[in-house]
Amino acid sequence: MSAIQKIFQQYGAQYLERYGQSIPAVHRKVISAIENCRNGNFGSLHYTCSSCRLEHTLPCSCGNRHCPTCQNEKASTWLDKMEKKLLPCSYFMITFTVPQELRSFIRSNQKVAYTAMFDSSAQAMKKLARDPRFIGADQIGFFGVLHTWGRTLNYHPHIHFIVPAGGLSSDRKQWLASKPDFFVRVEPLSVIYRAKFRDEMKEAGLFHQIDPVVWSKPWVVNSQAVGDGRTSIKYLTPYVFRVAISNSRIVSFKGGEVSFKYRKSGSNRWRKMTVSAMEFIRRFLQHVLPVGFMKIRHYGFLSGSSKTPWPKIRELICILYEIVTGKITDRKEKLRVNRGPKCTSCGNELCWVKFSLCRIRAG
Repeated sequence: MSAIQKIFQQYGAQYLERYGQSIPAVHRKVISAIENCRNGNFGSLHYTCSSCRLEHTLPCSCGNRHCPTCQNEKASTWLDKMEKKLLPCSYFMITFTVPQELRSFIRSNQKVAYTAMFDSSAQAMKKLARDPRFIGADQIGFFGVLHTWGRTLNYHPHIHFIVPAGGLSSDRKQWLASKPDFFVRVEPLSVIYRAKFRDEMKEAGLFHQIDPVVWSKPWVVNSQAVGDGRTSIKYLTPYVFRVAISNSRIVSFKGGEVSFKYRKSGSNRWRKMTVSAMEFIRRFLQHVLPVGFMKIRHYGFLSGSSKTPWPKIRELICILYEIVTGKITDRKEKLRVNRGPKCTSCGNELCWVKFSLCRIRAG
């Protein structure tokens, strides 16, 4: 059982009682899922060892995307998938943030505001990439991941984009590479991003709710060359499949308080923060996404609707790509470790027998 699950089991009921009807339904669902994950409430899988015939019963996980217990396997699968899709070129990580004065508004209007952040930043990148002073590409491809927390679980919405260093010509027959250390200028990127977000809020009828000071402040955009992209995808993977904090950072939870460790930006030294259990749960839940909201989005030739096939793009960049990656892929498959359940007695593989459901009702 994870530390975060124990915290919710120990203090979740008190949190629900304290805040009552003001708790959103999606937060209630997350609390229940984390509390009941792998304790039998979601059913159990029954196995028999293929060697010693010992029987095993494994309680099912909740499957909730905000549950820290369920996401490790999904993260590994996603990482493998994204690494195989990398193109043989340089990559950039481009990060779009918002002013601090806008955060409370975004938190109160998450679905609309998060969507506007995605759309505005994507449109800004596409617009500048078409400029011949930078790349002159008619179509670029990239994917973005929404990240909403800071190191102390504070609310800090921003989007990380992983962007190949180049794009396709208008006839889709030529790969136009950017400089390996420069994609587009971040200053105009920031201005266009802010303007497009403002237009989105006007169209949504929410412009009047925003503090006017945010339109006169710079919206920080950071662009960083990240080599072949593998390190950046590994960096983003935990943010895709967990919420706010990992179990390894929990130091203790007792006496109505939770202590966790964190690092300040630019420092490798661990520090410790202690907050009340109620505050910890509140900070955790503020990063729960709206129902059905997609925190990973693909654009341009990386989108599912792209009419330019992957092999064609690879061929345009490097004719040897298929030969090289074919060998690497084959080797990875041979070295891949079977991740199925193992017998706790002899270590051999388990054979699935049946699924049973026996829900435990809360007293």
